[in-house]
Amino acid sequence: MGTLTSCSFSTVNLRLCSGPSANDHNKERFPAFHPRKMKKKETSYFLCKGISTKEVSFTNFIRIRCLSTKNDSHSDIENNNDKKDAAIKDSIVKTVQPEDNGGRAANDFGSDEPPASVPSTPPTISPVGQAYNNFQVDSFKLMELLGPEKVDPTDVKLIKDKLFGYSTFWVTKEEPFGDFGEGILFLGNLRGKRENVFAKLQNQLAEITGDKYNLFMVEEPNSEGPDPRGGPRVSFGLLRKEVSEPGPTTLWQYVIALLLFLLTIGSSVELGIASQQINRLPPEMVKYFTDPNAIEPPDMELLFPFVESALPLAYGVLGILLFHEVGHFLAAFPKKIKLSIPFFIPNITLGSFGAITQFKSILPDRSTKVDISLAGPFAGAVLSFSMFAVGLLLSSNPTAAGELVKVPSMLFQGSLLLGLISRAILGYAAMHAATVSIHPLVIAGWCGLTTTAFNMLPVGCLDGGRAVQGAFGKNALVGFGLTTYTLLGLGVLGGPLSLPWGLYVLICQRAPEKPCLNDVTEVGTWRKAAVITAIFLVLLTLLPVGDELAEELGIGLVTTF
Repeated sequence: MGTLTSCSFSTVNLRLCSGPSANDHNKERFPAFHPRKMKKKETSYFLCKGISTKEVSFTNFIRIRCLSTKNDSHSDIENNNDKKDAAIKDSIVKTVQPEDNGGRAANDFGSDEPPASVPSTPPTISPVGQAYNNFQVDSFKLMELLGPEKVDPTDVKLIKDKLFGYSTFWVTKEEPFGDFGEGILFLGNLRGKRENVFAKLQNQLAEITGDKYNLFMVEEPNSEGPDPRGGPRVSFGLLRKEVSEPGPTTLWQYVIALLLFLLTIGSSVELGIASQQINRLPPEMVKYFTDPNAIEPPDMELLFPFVESALPLAYGVLGILLFHEVGHFLAAFPKKIKLSIPFFIPNITLGSFGAITQFKSILPDRSTKVDISLAGPFAGAVLSFSMFAVGLLLSSNPTAAGELVKVPSMLFQGSLLLGLISRAILGYAAMHAATVSIHPLVIAGWCGLTTTAFNMLPVGCLDGGRAVQGAFGKNALVGFGLTTYTLLGLGVLGGPLSLPWGLYVLICQRAPEKPCLNDVTEVGTWRKAAVITAIFLVLLTLLPVGDELAEELGIGLVTTF
């Protein structure tokens, strides 16, 4: 690649002059100021410009500024090296000795010729502008080298000639494809049923290039209308396998995942202590966790007697998280889709915000994306709701009174759906009070359902975002995402957790999932219905209940006399 170097030489007794004999002397004594051959197909140039207004002497000097380029065999400048050599040699730097006692300037190289006068205006060197433009070209090529490897142009020509044709897909135009334009997008006219054509092209591509490229069928960008055969117009993208397929999980990622899991265990235990034993904790411990002005931490050994009683709730929260991830892996295994190790996100309010699980394989189609995305939340929601329902039934059983804990009734105003279910099982009298006695399973189930609902929000790379992208396409996800961000920003969903959750999504999960190999064929009606139903339940779960409505529904005691 070309590099640009700027250097200045000051207080140097040098002067610009011309002449064939001077050239020869300069080449011998100052070879660095002349075109110098480097390695094969590599040349270094120094373009020098003298700036002076007077005759050169011991007291006067010429300042020289040099621009150098270095071109390798991959540079476009290499093709014009011969032309540039002739142009650059027109400007040669010659050294001048100081005047002798006789008032005559002696040439540094032994010449008796009188020194030529130096013009007051610096000479204009035409190759500089052209070289500067070439430097700009080289900067773009440097970006290309730092980016992902592009598709081989020879393979592109081979694929166009042998893969596409009149019976499959007639190519009319080519465009860059991929995040950095590292691939090729073939636009044209489809000549058959898209699924059959895509399967045929995939088989032929493997025969022609082997296991070198991945072929994607995507919707044609900026299409003017639908395909005459029905559905959207399609185009085919080509990417190298090492560029398009996710990389393996590294050792550092395993270490980070382990540390996050340990922190999640700690936050789950803390949730159990705070929810069950808050009224029985030592006063200094309660003050440290509740008073924002408390600075000095208490002796943490005071918490040890309460840890054992908090473990059942912690086990419940962790069990829901693990069951959620198992659902993803069970759905991915039959389809031979690899998933990354889960990165759990600790949170002291819910125990955890869930986990980040990445696809380590390219998904074959949108139906697979929907199935894997819904499997985790469905598994987590089933276990969470089971704990929640069983906990409510045990809360209304007098024989389990010794295991109950008291929580503020306003807790049930955090969710319209869960508040109504609690009101239906516990009854109006139990709910219409300052505190409500509930079983710890209710807290575990509540936290699990809330975490599942947050992860099913239709935005970014969350489970809900992937499901919406697979069921309705990437454009639909943009609309759902903007709506979700607006509701979270206004605090309409999630209550006090809306802000931290929104920041978490913006930082870690905002980007949509990458396209499938077949990103055009739509999913079935029942999958779309399942996604819509899930989003509706998410809204009911995360929608808080206002004081007036809670008073009417009997969810908590709002007004006391």
